Formats: sequence, C-alpha cells, structure tokens
Amino acid sequence: MSLAQRDAAVLWHPYTQMQTAPLPIPVVRGEGAWLIAEDGTRYLDAVASWWVNLHGHAHPHITQRVSAQLATLEHVIFAGFTHPAAVELAEGLLQILPSTQNRIFYSDNGATSVEVAIKMALQYFHNHGQPQRRTIIAFRDSYHGDTFGAMSVSARSAFTAPFAPLLFNVEFIDVPVPGREAEVMAQMASLAQRDDIAAFIFEPLVLGTAGMVMYEPESLDALLSICRRHDIFIIADEVMTGFGRTGRLFASDYLREQPDIMCLSKGLTGGTMALGVTSCSAAIYEAFLSSDRTKTFFHGHSYTANPVACAAGLASLDLLLAPESFADRQRIAAAHAQFAQELHGLPGIREVRQRGTILAVEFAPDETTSYFSRLRDEFYALAIARGVLLRPLGNIVYVLPPYCISNAELRLVYDTMLAMRELVVRAATATAPASLPEFPHD
Repeated sequence: MSLAQRDAAVLWHPYTQMQTAPLPIPVVRGEGAWLIAEDGTRYLDAVASWWVNLHGHAHPHITQRVSAQLATLEHVIFAGFTHPAAVELAEGLLQILPSTQNRIFYSDNGATSVEVAIKMALQYFHNHGQPQRRTIIAFRDSYHGDTFGAMSVSARSAFTAPFAPLLFNVEFIDVPVPGREAEVMAQMASLAQRDDIAAFIFEPLVLGTAGMVMYEPESLDALLSICRRHDIFIIADEVMTGFGRTGRLFASDYLREQPDIMCLSKGLTGGTMALGVTSCSAAIYEAFLSSDRTKTFFHGHSYTANPVACAAGLASLDLLLAPESFADRQRIAAAHAQFAQELHGLPGIREVRQRGTILAVEFAPDETTSYFSRLRDEFYALAIARGVLLRPLGNIVYVLPPYCISNAELRLVYDTMLAMRELVVRAATATAPASLPEFPHD
C-alpha cells in the first residue's frame, strides 16, 4: 500500500470528514517554502503549515540547535527542576515582549496557553477575595482553540455546537471593524460597569479563522482603555499574530494600552515543535505568592518547558531577530500591498485585506464566509492542482507564508488566486439571466 493508503487505515485527521475526504497528500520532505510529496510533487506552503512555520522547512540553524539539545538533555520534569534552554528562552522573550510582561509560563500549544491565561485571570480575583469576578468578554467571531476553556471564549459555531451545554458563559461583543467602532465601544462600556467581569480576551488586529477579519489599533486601544479604567484584565491572544506576522514583532506593539497577559505558540518554535507560552505582568504573578499553599497556580503539563522545544524556540528567535528576517517581512508586506492594488476593482473580488505578511482576499458573489461555503473545496482543489497549499476559509483565501518565500514564489501564489477569481467570474456569468426582467415603474 502507498503511504496515503496506510494512513487511511489507521489515522483520524483534524477538521476532516473522513468518510468523504480524499486520501491525504503524503509529504516526505520539506525544503524552504516547499513541501515534497512521496511521488516527488512539490507544494508551495503558502499558509506556513497552519501558520506555524516562520523560516522555512528543515532550516539548518534550527536543526543544529535541536540536534545538539537532543544529545544533551531531551526532557526533565519542570516542577522543582529547570534547565538552560527554558531560562534562556524566557529571558529572550521578555526582552522583546511589551514591557508589561514579567513572567513566562510554559505549556504545550496555543489552546493550552489560552487555558492558562483564563485560569490566571480568574484565580487572581479568587486569591484576592473577589470570586464573583469570573466572566470573560470576547469577540463574537473569535477563535482561541479547541480545549473547553478556549472553546468557551470562542465563537459559537458548528465546531462547538455538540459541546454547547458544557461551555461556560461568556459575554460577546462585536468586532470594531471600520464603521462599527462607536457601537462596539458602547457594548464594552456597558459590560464594564458590571462587578463580575474578570478579563477581555481578543485576537489583536486580525481574527484568523473568522476570515482574517482586520480592525484598527485605535479601535482596540479605545476598548482596552475602558477595560483599564474598570480593572478588567487584558489578554492578548497572539498565537497567530505573534513573531512578526502583522509587520511588527507582536500585534500588541501597535497599541498604546498593553496587555496584562499574552498567549503565544505557533511561530514560537518556527514551526518545529509544539510549545506554548503564557506571559503575564508582575501584579498577576505576585497574586499567587503566599504562605497559603491553596493560592498556588495549580496547572502543568508533563512536557512543560520541554528542552528540545525550548531549543527550537531559541533558534527561531535567533532567526527572527536577524536583519535578514526583518527585510524579508518588509518585502513580503510590500509584495502583498502591490498585489492588493492589482486586484482593486476587478470583478469577482469583494474585498482585499492586509496587515503585514497576512493577505486575505474575499471573493464574490458567495454570500457566506462559512467554512462550509461551496467555494472552499473548489478553491482548495484548484490550488493543489497548481502546486500551492492554500486553506480557504469559505470564500476567503488568505496568504500567510514562511518569511523565506521568494518574490517568484509569491507570484505563483498570486497567480493561483487570480485563477480563483476567474473561476468565480465564470460561475457568475454562467448563472446570470440572459436579460433582466422588466418591471412596471411606480
């Protein structure tokens, strides 16, 4: 049997209806921005393999650092013990995170980093004798992960429907997209008056799975100012937006009001190993310091601060902070902006959105951004046939590439998106009436 057939006999893939899905593409090697399949076919990884790969596949610097760590120490319990890679990565992160961040707590992935953040915020108030402050505010279309706490603060959807009775109550507000800022400010101002609100969690500036929905720093700052006035903790979920994706090291770097807690993962290790980080302010950390051991933060994972993952994080940080990486991010952002201009006013294009290295194209005339949009599968198949890996969000197609992608490789992605536009235009032409019906005038 082929590798794909062997896979189908034993594996269950994420976000996949296994009864109807085609056999998976068997990838045996990675090289820069490319994935190489078992039969030699090459696929340009335009989504950085679910937004994790910053510097390209099989990067030699990360490989060397991970290999050296494996030969030295593969793992050690992190309760009562420590190791150099964990300390060095925490020191390195705190140098580049906003100045409000004072401590690093390690976990395993993006969802667990969010779970940690929620628990930190709620237990802070519990430790301070305010257990009634246990309600979280979140954006209506947000996504923060698939564990139960992370699902609770995410949009209610088909993904969460089977678990709805088990999710804790959250107050959702709308996203302050242009034209709706005042309305959303009023929603936040009303909620902030209550005495049970603990925290506001958000994806800063870009809501990923909502369709790369983008909003402005000024709008977010206004919301955060309301939170600050009412002692509501500010939790920035930078799992996707962190490590240069938005044009600055963190999306929070665009803000005046800085977070109390930050969630990091995905690009943290350059896409090499699973690792999560929740950073927090000194005030939050100090709320857990007590001679009363019941005020301890009782959270942990078997692989907390895994040395190999931390070594990958250190290597990725080296590459991220190099001048070459900064230049690459600027180059990608400039290429996206130029392509956005190329799309301006074309039939079949509803909207183009960009923030740094993230580009999203919303196609018309499909009226839904649903994951189940009819266009999603057509777009995906078209891209794969052209040797490009894109994962459309309904009728929205985004590019979020490794920073090593070349301008010629970006052009291949852009041409694929233009082919998607042609598909949309042809479909609209085929279904349009031959002539408009006549109606009597009023």
